[in-house]
Amino acid sequence: MFIGEYTHSIDAKGRMAIPVKMRGKLSDGAIVTKGLDNCLFIYPKIEWEKLAEKLANLPISDTKARAFARNFLAGAMELEFDKQGRVLLPGYLRQFAALGANAIIAGLYNRIEVWNEKTWKEYKTQTESSETEINEHLSQLGI
Repeated sequence: MFIGEYTHSIDAKGRMAIPVKMRGKLSDGAIVTKGLDNCLFIYPKIEWEKLAEKLANLPISDTKARAFARNFLAGAMELEFDKQGRVLLPGYLRQFAALGANAIIAGLYNRIEVWNEKTWKEYKTQTESSETEINEHLSQLGI
């Protein structure tokens, strides 16, 4: 599982190092795609295949299902690691997530999220200020 929060730089070519603790779980391959909340999602290949199968089985006649599947599947790219443990984030995905020189890498169990540093701080501030409301919602979900 992926856990933790890390700050990593992105070089001028769009390469970013994946934390060492996370690399092993991506050794069989990794996929990056547009995530929710203006971040990127990185999935191990096996987790990506599970998600892609679910998306492929959504009803093609449902407009919102088609839009969601297109967003995730058409925007996806397979990642390759260089010898330094870096991956090249495609320009269109860096632009989507407004990634600059630094990015936040957050482990979220079965995926990694890559965030613009400022957007991440704002998101955390917002969610922390809504902690009571979020906790009450989660209790309704059985957590």
